Amino acid sequence: MNYKELMSSLDKNKMPRHIAVIMDGNGRWAKKNHTIRLNGHRKGVKAVRDIVKVAGEMQIEYLTIYAFSTENWNRSTGEVSGLLKLIMNSLINEIEALNKNNVNIRFIGSTEKLSGDYISKVNENCRKTWNNTGLHLNVAMNYGGRVEILEGMKKMYDDLIKGKFTKNDITTDLFSQYLYTANMPDPDLLIRTSGEYRLSNFLIWQNAYSEFWFTETLWPDFSKAEFVEAVLDYQKRKRRFGGRNE
Repeated sequence: MNYKELMSSLDKNKMPRHIAVIMDGNGRWAKKNHTIRLNGHRKGVKAVRDIVKVAGEMQIEYLTIYAFSTENWNRSTGEVSGLLKLIMNSLINEIEALNKNNVNIRFIGSTEKLSGDYISKVNENCRKTWNNTGLHLNVAMNYGGRVEILEGMKKMYDDLIKGKFTKNDITTDLFSQYLYTANMPDPDLLIRTSGEYRLSNFLIWQNAYSEFWFTETLWPDFSKAEFVEAVLDYQKRKRRFGGRNE
């Protein structure tokens, strides 16, 4: 079935509020298709465009995609520079359409290693959408779950020293406000493509009770229909959050 037919099977009362996606397999797609790795990333951009479109149609509130990790700096200089440029160009090229479709887009991640000019351009473009009330699209850029937690701990410590709260006031809810995803719901569903079965340092605090859905499909080949299939599978699950559900 195509994604429109699958969409008709969705239970609108059981929709996930927040979906996170590890977009894996661009490099393997490039190798499989006998082309350079950067072309795999370019093809992956189209898959992002399709998934953002269908997520909006499904009225998903939050979609977080893993675009560039803190570990990606270990790749070749050519691939890193090409990927950073591709992400920026894609943002610039897509921002008007995203804005027109009421998408609110933010980049989440560390600013370390990114140039001030790059950060300024990202914010300049994203700011155009910050009053939008539709899909909240988070692009995890220069993101690492351990770095996020470490940075959050440092900010919390600064506020503790300033007397904004005491040690006894510290809760998981309070700490969550020091993460990049402050004021956002945790992901209900995590999708990972390319047949890998790990988190890869992605939203490791927030994914504590997420439902996981894995596919062998390489990210550039990931379709709107398969995205809907993941949500349909999610709707069949019973979420207990550590409790019993007889």
